[in-house]
Amino acid sequence: MKEQTKWFNEPLETIVRSHNTEQGLTTQQAQELLNEYGYNKLTEQKKQPFLIKLLNQFKDVMTIILIIAAFISGVLLQEWVDAIIILAIVILNAFLGLYQEGKAENALEALQKLAAPTSKVIRNGQEVSVSSEQLVPGDIVVLEAGDLVNADVRLIQTSSLKIEEASLTGESVPVEKDATVLVDDNAPLGDRVNMAYSSGNVTYGRGLGVVSATGMQTEVGRIATILSETKNEQTPLQKQLNGLGKILGIVAIMACIGIFFIGYLNGKDPLEMFMTSVSLAVAVIPESLMTVSTIVLSMGVQRLVEKNAIIRTLPSVETLGSTTVICSDKTGTLTQNKMTVVEHWLNQKEDLKHQLALGLFLCNDSRYNAEGNWVGDPTETAMSEWAVNNGIDYQEDMRAYKRVAEVPFESGRKRMTTVNQVNDKLIAFVKGGVDEVLKVTTRYGLDGEIRNITQQDIDTIQHENRRMGEQALRVLALAYKEVNHPVKDGDLNLESDLIFAGLVGMIDPARPEVTQAILECKDAGIRVVMITGDHATTAAAIGREIGLLEEQHKVITGIELDQMSDEELYNEVESIGVYARVSPEHKMRIIDAWKKHDNIVAMTGDGVNAAPALKKADIGAAMGIVGTEVAKSASDMILTDDNFATVVNAVEEGRRIRDNIKKAISYLLSCNMGELFALLLATLLNWDMPLIAIHILWINLVTDSLPALALGVDPAEAGIMDRAPDRNHTLFTKPMAWRVLYQGIMIGILTTLGYMIGRGWLFGLDGSLEQGRTMAFAVLGFAQLVHSLNIHSPHDSVFKTMLKNKSLLQAIAINAVMMLGVLLVPQIQNIFSLVALSATQWLLIALLAMMPWPIVEVMKLLKFNGRD
Repeated sequence: MKEQTKWFNEPLETIVRSHNTEQGLTTQQAQELLNEYGYNKLTEQKKQPFLIKLLNQFKDVMTIILIIAAFISGVLLQEWVDAIIILAIVILNAFLGLYQEGKAENALEALQKLAAPTSKVIRNGQEVSVSSEQLVPGDIVVLEAGDLVNADVRLIQTSSLKIEEASLTGESVPVEKDATVLVDDNAPLGDRVNMAYSSGNVTYGRGLGVVSATGMQTEVGRIATILSETKNEQTPLQKQLNGLGKILGIVAIMACIGIFFIGYLNGKDPLEMFMTSVSLAVAVIPESLMTVSTIVLSMGVQRLVEKNAIIRTLPSVETLGSTTVICSDKTGTLTQNKMTVVEHWLNQKEDLKHQLALGLFLCNDSRYNAEGNWVGDPTETAMSEWAVNNGIDYQEDMRAYKRVAEVPFESGRKRMTTVNQVNDKLIAFVKGGVDEVLKVTTRYGLDGEIRNITQQDIDTIQHENRRMGEQALRVLALAYKEVNHPVKDGDLNLESDLIFAGLVGMIDPARPEVTQAILECKDAGIRVVMITGDHATTAAAIGREIGLLEEQHKVITGIELDQMSDEELYNEVESIGVYARVSPEHKMRIIDAWKKHDNIVAMTGDGVNAAPALKKADIGAAMGIVGTEVAKSASDMILTDDNFATVVNAVEEGRRIRDNIKKAISYLLSCNMGELFALLLATLLNWDMPLIAIHILWINLVTDSLPALALGVDPAEAGIMDRAPDRNHTLFTKPMAWRVLYQGIMIGILTTLGYMIGRGWLFGLDGSLEQGRTMAFAVLGFAQLVHSLNIHSPHDSVFKTMLKNKSLLQAIAINAVMMLGVLLVPQIQNIFSLVALSATQWLLIALLAMMPWPIVEVMKLLKFNGRD
């Protein structure tokens, strides 16, 4: 296990002699080696120091403008208190951003650990599944079709093993592996057929090997040391928010330039107008939107973990909410993944049932683990359980009837073959789909006599096949023959001239919650399609039982799909409800056809053959329990309970997240519009500014922090899954634009009225400029807090939704206390250039601040509030 050892050049006998391949490592040995070699993972890029992260918070243009404004205020105007306040707010915003980014980063790191791949190893004489990070040199690794190779491995046993190594060697064709070959000392990676390298995908067969290198000592690790980190691309939502921010930035700059020059032409002090304009630019641009979106997405990801869905990438959360079509596998997703053999057919004496049970038991890769459970493919575990219940002794018969060769199952053949030593004979057992087994069957047993199979025999078998299929049973056939010549792994000639043995029918019951989930999808405008390898009759029966297949929907098979052109499939895809007996290529075509209809397609799957479709779909959902590592790696989401209802829950969460981000946008923009309107109106009327720079900065801090974040965790609206999917490609819709406009003007008018009252221009009250600004500041801050409660719903009354989000109520309370502290504490009053107010003025502030409620309520009642 030295780093310089060339394992591929070591004879197989030497490797086997130096390792306990039967028992593997002990727990203590594994721990000692883990301490010596470290975790099996690539070295992560060094995290930025805290200081660098903090400085990055000051890189955006608006923050730089604020810093310049603070410099001018302090150095040029000698307003050191104002400068200190501005800098304090800038620093506070920077730390807030730093905290929020750290929180999102930690959430994603935790999820990455949850989604880490696993490996099957032999330890303490038992096959166990461990996190791939726990692999150590010397571990005995079990490799099967569908597994990822998670470390460099010297193979010691191979059975038709093929591994795709394109990511490492660039060779597109899977490489045939042979543990017995001694590779030349100078052989390149692609020619080292006795090795399996980290990042490879097992596409065929089985193997056993000794881990030779882990982590950065693997071939992939060596390459990783010279690669630079790939920058993360912005998610679609982030791009939409960024585009929105740029537009708002342009609008804000134009408005601020206008305010500056109008004020200057009206004789206002240029430096004062400069400070006001810069402050307004910060107020108008919702700087916290990007941070809010990241936090909302990460919190949504955490919520989905609790609902049995691990989201591997943040963009998946965004896309989920817009899903319009779900292409679902049947077994284990729509059903319970607990297959049970409930019927068999022999067409001959029942005493031959033992032969059928023995064949199904031996032609089988399921295993009985230490916990007392059958593990492996659900169909094979069902057959093993049935065989044991019908006289097969697991331990005794497994030892007595040794497997000497095999042809593993492949999706193209849909058959599996094993050759076993049965007494003094070599018997080849072949199991698979009824049609596929009949293709290679030439003989038939009846009443103890073996004869050539006739068309009548085939018709009888197919009749029984259809009869079981109509009962929603999955039907498999078994055939066999005696072999009188030497055999080798992968010999397809073994699958010829077979004797038909019998049929078994098994059922995987529908999950009890699936029917309701299908109904919810229909109410949500989401089409659910079944794609399965089962027979059409079986698939249709399950589809009708759960409400997926309706009268107007067709059921087609892979053969029929082959006869359709892409254009024909495009025209027919919306009328097809179930696809049966399909191949990986078929799944790709189905997804393509739906996408051409401008649909967002989600795909569920578990096997190697599903990986291309999982990758091609907008959302690929892999099964966490029975799913292969290849499928999980190709997916965007992993269902830890293999349950279709979890996909529906994820779609609902995606819709909630998108809704809440739109709420945050609506809230922030309407508040900023109010500030802009009040200042613009005062400038046009040649008034003194109702708000100075520090006021706007403080209001901006209050309105852009807790309430916006609290709206991001709003519960889902009632009926969120009763509406059609959101097909808008923008977050800023026309109804939202209307709400932002009129609600912003509303807040601006209320702020202006407060200013006018404080100046003594209304109701005959005494006033001053300081009192006017104090009242404008108070009305603006409290009115925005009150207005946040209107944002819960564009149509439901605030009295119905007020208590739905306790986090928002807490945010309002905290920010109200902060506002009162600024307004009432004399020392803070002086810093903000505020003054004490009379009881009458406070009463009027309260009245004006409450006005957003009745105004928006009336607009909702009159259906003038705009509805997305």
